Amino acid sequence: MQKNRIRQRLVAERKLILALLVLLLPALVRKAATSQNNSVVADSKGYLGMEACSGCHSKIYASYQETAMARASGRATQELIPGELDHAPSGVHYRVYAEKGAAWLNYERPGDPSVRGTRELLYFIGSGSRGRTYLFSDDGFVFESPINWYAQKRVWDMAPAYQSARHIPMNLPAAASCLSCHTSNMQTPAIGTENKYGLPLFAHSGITCERCHGPGAAHIRLNTPMLNPSKLPASRRQAICMQCHLEGNIAIERPGKHLYDFQPGDELSKYVSYFELTDDGRQGFGAFSQFEALAQSVCKRKSGDAMTCTSCHDPHSSPNSEEKVSFYRSKCLACHGDKFGVKHHADVPNCAQCHMPAINSARIAHTQATDHRILRLPSVPLQSPAPTSTPLLVRFPPDSAKEDSRDLGLAWTSLAESGMESAIPQAEELLQKAIQENPDDSALLSAIGYFEQKRQRFRDARSHYQRALELDPYDNDAATNLGVIEAQDGHAERAVSLWERAFERAPAKSAIGMNLVRVFCTLGQYDKAHAHIVRVLEFNPDLPAANTLARYLSADPPRCAPP
Repeated sequence: MQKNRIRQRLVAERKLILALLVLLLPALVRKAATSQNNSVVADSKGYLGMEACSGCHSKIYASYQETAMARASGRATQELIPGELDHAPSGVHYRVYAEKGAAWLNYERPGDPSVRGTRELLYFIGSGSRGRTYLFSDDGFVFESPINWYAQKRVWDMAPAYQSARHIPMNLPAAASCLSCHTSNMQTPAIGTENKYGLPLFAHSGITCERCHGPGAAHIRLNTPMLNPSKLPASRRQAICMQCHLEGNIAIERPGKHLYDFQPGDELSKYVSYFELTDDGRQGFGAFSQFEALAQSVCKRKSGDAMTCTSCHDPHSSPNSEEKVSFYRSKCLACHGDKFGVKHHADVPNCAQCHMPAINSARIAHTQATDHRILRLPSVPLQSPAPTSTPLLVRFPPDSAKEDSRDLGLAWTSLAESGMESAIPQAEELLQKAIQENPDDSALLSAIGYFEQKRQRFRDARSHYQRALELDPYDNDAATNLGVIEAQDGHAERAVSLWERAFERAPAKSAIGMNLVRVFCTLGQYDKAHAHIVRVLEFNPDLPAANTLARYLSADPPRCAPP
């Protein structure tokens, strides 16, 4: 009898110990993780990197490592893809290779000793699912390699828009908007520059947990809850995905804001306004990104806010090739029902194959993207501009923010600057309206000055550029354009002063450097002209006009034209 009581007491005690362990285990794990990550230093915004999440969320951490987002960036030597390219239009041979623990790009045009050099590749962006771009640094300025790896066709070729280039584009700036979507805790550009960054370029490879859940320092150290995107209002929940999966035809940053300032939980429209070219104000010419394409789908239009990216995609993991068909079919049947699946092509379980086929990208050669329009009839082609249609620019998403003339005017200006003459009247009308509402907006003043300069109203253009530079002394476009006006009026010293400051902040903009070279040539200051032509060629070594001038300036005696 007594033995039975002892046995029962021991069993009860063991159950109590197990129950206590179940209750205490999460706290013990959290405490261990906190201890483990005490050495992890948060940045000024409280970001730690996803390694700090691995202690408590090891399963999610492991599955996330296999996703494209987790592999979106890293050191160039990490997963270097060596290769070579003979580019026929330019006659240049490129080679990517590893040597002495570093990654390198070599370029040369056989028979032309003036076009030959190497760049150390420091980082890559792109998971490799569609492609990969390598980055190099020159005097602190970070640039994209002129050649890219296109994973779907498994080929090396020129960067987008340079397939037919006849000269090497070595001055492609690594834009902050690209780095913002492919890296985590990126360095911000030095003031007044487009692509001068401190190194290391980013704190963590790939996209970390904190890009969607917010900074983790307080959660790790004080056990405050992390942001859960699923509990946010629809527009703020969508914004987390839209920050990288929405492009639009034109993106205009809000005054004093940048895309890389966006924090999970914010409204994206506070930072950037996106615009889409349309033919009737309602439907776009083409689906440039997943969000724009999805907005055209019947599924999204009928479901509204109930359908989100996570309706079909798990951001924490990606199905492997064997699981993909069943995984995505289950997402379709979650709305359409199992009965529909039985009667609708039950023998063809791959829904995406017919309704979301891979389509060739018109913007990036050698790549295909999944058609997120989810068409009932997949043979319907992507929309393209009707030759006789009058294009409109509309904000996307349409209800993202109240329409304002500032951003729309700057969007039309961007189109005008790209060569769309029909955009000029719209831009000028909106800019004049916007400047009445925002008289101290430097971007508006600079844009108005641009149109006045085109119309040869130089006095008004000068006035607007000068005011723009008073408000923003680092506006390189205003400084460059004002320098042209000053040079035309015979004020060489003023032009040089403006151009030299702009060229210091943007040495890859060869036109500014060439302006300086020509002015110094005119003044007979050949030493200064030579110094600036060397600087131009450092960032743009295959620029024909610069190479020609360099030969003249290196002659004895130096000159700026043929003898």
